[in-house]
Amino acid sequence: MSGLLHNHVLIAALIAWQLAQLLKIPFHFWRTQKIEWRLYFRPGGMPSSHSALMISTSLGIALFHGFDNPLFALSVAISMIVLYDAAGVRRQAGMHAQKINLIIEELLQGHPISQEQLKEVLGHSPLEVVGGTILGIVVPLVYWLLVR
Repeated sequence: MSGLLHNHVLIAALIAWQLAQLLKIPFHFWRTQKIEWRLYFRPGGMPSSHSALMISTSLGIALFHGFDNPLFALSVAISMIVLYDAAGVRRQAGMHAQKINLIIEELLQGHPISQEQLKEVLGHSPLEVVGGTILGIVVPLVYWLLVR
């Protein structure tokens, strides 16, 4: 267990991820004037916790182990895939879910098929990904400055 407490990259990444999940609640409140605690447990929303987690991991590796470390290169490559997926593929899947839910809603006037709704908030807008990326840069930098 003490080894985990010294894994500064993991600690910074988990802080960024948790902070992103927590920040979804006040950002949503700012837009809608509604507090929804369940957003802490959901994908999607501002800021992107996927982006925050991956960017924080990459920058944490660079800060604590060097920009020339091969793990940094690997983490950057994985981060690029995750960010593309968050803003591209998962966002499109969420848009498709919205359309399918609309079709199902229209068909269900007589309830001929299942009423189960698809999850519509799967991906992120580019702004949400940028928000997560900024958080993913700030958290490991502050953490690195505090522990070095």
